[in-house]
Amino acid sequence: MGHLSTHVLDTAHGCPAAGMRVTLQRVQPDGRAQAVVAITLDADGRNAGGALLDAQAMAVGRWRLVFEVAAYFRARGVALPEPPFIDVVSLDFGIADAAGRYHVPLLVSPYGYSTYRGS
Repeated sequence: MGHLSTHVLDTAHGCPAAGMRVTLQRVQPDGRAQAVVAITLDADGRNAGGALLDAQAMAVGRWRLVFEVAAYFRARGVALPEPPFIDVVSLDFGIADAAGRYHVPLLVSPYGYSTYRGS
C-alpha cells in the first residue's frame, strides 16, 4: 500500500529535528500549490501521526514539502544572520506510482541540506 512519509535530522546537533514545522503541498499543473497538511515534527523528527499521505490520499502528481529550517534553528538558540542562509527548504518531488512507498528524509544544518528517496 502506498504512503508518503518524511524524517528530518539536524546534522548540526546530531539529533532529530524535533519541533520543526513542515507543510505538504499539492502542486497543480499551473504551478500553484495547495496545502494538504501542516505538522510539527515529534521527538524522533517524524510526523507523530504516521504517514503524511496514506493509501487513500496518495495521488500521482507533483508535490512539495516545505521545511521551516531557520525558525527551527532559532528556536534551538542558534544565532543566524539576517537573512539566514537557509530559511525555508522547499522540496519539489513527483509521485509516479500512487501504490508506491515514498519516504523523503531531510538532513539539514543552518548552512546546508541533502535529501533522497528513502525506503
